[in-house]
Amino acid sequence: MTNVLLISLDTVRADVAYSGRMPGIEALRRRGVTFRQAISSAPLTPISHASVFTGLQPAGHGIRHLFREQLKPHVPTLAQQLKEAGHATGAVVSCPGLNRWYGLDRGFDFYDDEIPRLPDGSDPLTVGDVKMRGLALKRAPLVVDRAVEWLSGLRPGQEFFLFAHFFDAHWPYEPPEEFGVPVDNPYEGEVAYSDHYLQELLSKMEDLGHSLEDTLVVLFSDHGEDLAGWYPNDHSGELGHPYEEGHGCLLFDTTQHVPLIVSGPGIARGAEVGSQVRLVDIAPTVLDRLKLPEQETDGASLGEFLTTGSGPSRPAYSETYYPEERRASGEYPDLLPLKAVRLARDDERQKVIWTVGSETVELYDLVADPHEHQGTPLTQPPRTG
Repeated sequence: MTNVLLISLDTVRADVAYSGRMPGIEALRRRGVTFRQAISSAPLTPISHASVFTGLQPAGHGIRHLFREQLKPHVPTLAQQLKEAGHATGAVVSCPGLNRWYGLDRGFDFYDDEIPRLPDGSDPLTVGDVKMRGLALKRAPLVVDRAVEWLSGLRPGQEFFLFAHFFDAHWPYEPPEEFGVPVDNPYEGEVAYSDHYLQELLSKMEDLGHSLEDTLVVLFSDHGEDLAGWYPNDHSGELGHPYEEGHGCLLFDTTQHVPLIVSGPGIARGAEVGSQVRLVDIAPTVLDRLKLPEQETDGASLGEFLTTGSGPSRPAYSETYYPEERRASGEYPDLLPLKAVRLARDDERQKVIWTVGSETVELYDLVADPHEHQGTPLTQPPRTG
């Protein structure tokens, strides 16, 4: 058995994470395996994290909207399984989207989801606007302090599972500090801010005697961010999708292509994997590395990649039903949910996006058109099983 550290850098685009400018991320990449083509199940925090915690796609775990559903009562979580195996389980989360209301605290001995109220005094959990919810967050230094405090209270030799969630890269993009990292915009400044405190967390863990060489570390982002023209693959705002405020309504790689890095005992160091994998592969990977019984999931262990640095690509499914919530406001009456399948094989990468409740289906060639600006209409959506 071994310790497990699961780190979520919320709202961090893959291209920014892998820019080479974030020293904390780069240090982890040198220690382990970088997955260059990891795909999220959904562009919203509670849905994506539920898929990470359970290894299930949204239809399986039950959370499909921003604030309508809770985790299905009989779906096992990674925290439950590690607790049953003898791990102490703790989590420090920093936004409304991971509030215990969703059921995402299931299996954690300690689940710190305290966040401030919105500036007008309202409860952020009741606000459906993803940007407004970003005003209520626990900043990275407090995440580190509370995570370290929990670790400090463990008895000597106690194996643990710690989930640390950093929400700083979410809107509004107002980094409180600078750390000498070259950035091109305030959003990247927030990523650099999170990265600095990621380094602090890892350093303080080692100061407590928890060697990273003996810890399975999994770092990921739940989704990326569309900055309305700051990056060439953006689609939001005046680029044609005014209802997409950062993330939530679209399934382009801007939000669905995310970083994923795994390091730890017996894992190849400094390896880069170009094959496509999914965030639903995280939970089965952790169970496999700890030699715990596997659960029935929509994912599969990444074990072969972690030891050899290679393996076949896996089809990736994504969905968003958040357009239904945006439509309910009356501002965008024609918005409909979307589903997507991203396929990769050899040097080919394609994505099919279809609109639920209509006949609109588009195919994107991600090699010839990596920014997904030229969709080809199809006659019917593919089967998804």
